[in-house]
Amino acid sequence: MPNSSVFETGSVRVDFLGGTLDIHPINLILPSVVTLNAALNLSAEVKIIEKSGGVEIFSHDYNETKRFDSTEFTFNNIYQNNHFKHYTLVAQILNAFNAIKNIHIELKSGSPPGAGLGGSSAMAITLANALNRFTKKNLSKDEIFKLVFNIEARVLDCGPTGYQDYYPALMGGVLALKMNQEKLEIEQLYNEELLNVISDNIILVYSGITRLSAINNWEVFKGFFNKEEKIRKGLTEIAELSNLAYTKITEKKYSEFLDLIKAEGNARKELFPTILADEIVTLFNQVKKIDESCGIKACGAGGGGCFILISSNKFNNRLTEIESLITRNSMKLLPFTIAKPK
Repeated sequence: MPNSSVFETGSVRVDFLGGTLDIHPINLILPSVVTLNAALNLSAEVKIIEKSGGVEIFSHDYNETKRFDSTEFTFNNIYQNNHFKHYTLVAQILNAFNAIKNIHIELKSGSPPGAGLGGSSAMAITLANALNRFTKKNLSKDEIFKLVFNIEARVLDCGPTGYQDYYPALMGGVLALKMNQEKLEIEQLYNEELLNVISDNIILVYSGITRLSAINNWEVFKGFFNKEEKIRKGLTEIAELSNLAYTKITEKKYSEFLDLIKAEGNARKELFPTILADEIVTLFNQVKKIDESCGIKACGAGGGGCFILISSNKFNNRLTEIESLITRNSMKLLPFTIAKPK
C-alpha cells in the first residue's frame, strides 16, 4: 500500500564554476573536471495525496489543475505525440513509478522561468523523491538521479545534458562534483565560514530575460567535438579555473575563490559573447561605479535569466544602493541562503 500523503522539497542551485564541464563525455576528455555549485533555500515543492480516480495535478506556477485518466498513459501519449504538453516530464516520471491512478499532486517550482538555476531538474528530482516515498519503491539517491537524468534528457531533446543540476536538490549544501576517470565523486564543502563569505559577497539577480541553456550547451558540445579551437581553449580555461577554485576552498582562501568565480565569468563571456544581454551589461557597468571590485557571472552553463554579482569587499557596504539600481533597471534581487546538507 502507498503512503497516504508525502511532502518533499528540493533546492535549485547556483553554479559558481565548471558548468558545461559536467556533460558526458567532455567530463572524461578534459582532465580532472570539477563543477562547484550550491543548493539554495529557493526550493521546488511537491505534495502527493492518495485520491481516488486518475491523476490530478495542481500547478502553483501555472495556477491550474489538470486531470488525466490512467488510460491516457499509453506509450504514444507519453513518449511520442505531446499529449501531456508541458506536463510531459511529470507524466514520464509518474509512469516510471507506475503512479498513474488514485493520485493528487501539487507542484511548485523554486525559481522563475528560464532563470538558469536548474529549476526543471530540481522539480523533476523532487517529484521522483516524493514518488519514491509515496510508492515505497525504495530507490537509492543514485538510482533516482539516473532515472530522472535519462527522462529529462529525453524530454529536452537537445543533446547531452549535464549532471550538476540534480545533486543540490538531492544533497543540499555546497558541492564539488569531481569526475575522476569514469567515476563521479561528490564532496560536501559546506561550512559556516564559507557560507558567510558567500552571503556577504555574492548577490543573485533575476533579469527577467529568459534563456535556454540546453540549446547553448548543444552548440558548445558540437563545437568541442568538431575540435573548434575557441571552444576547446575556453572549456580548458574554465576547467583550470574550477580546479583552482576547488583548491582555494579546501585551503580556506575564500577571497581567491571569489576572484576565480569572476575569472570564470569572464572566460564564459569569451566563450559565449552574447551570454550577458545588453540590459545586464548596462546594470553591471552602473554597479562597477559603486564597487570597482565587482565581477559578474551568468547563471546556467549557457546563460540564464539570472546572474550573480561577486564582490571582494562586501560591495563597499553599499548594497542598498545596488538594490535600487537593480530595481530601476527592471530587474529583481533574489535574496537567498545556502541550504544545509541533507
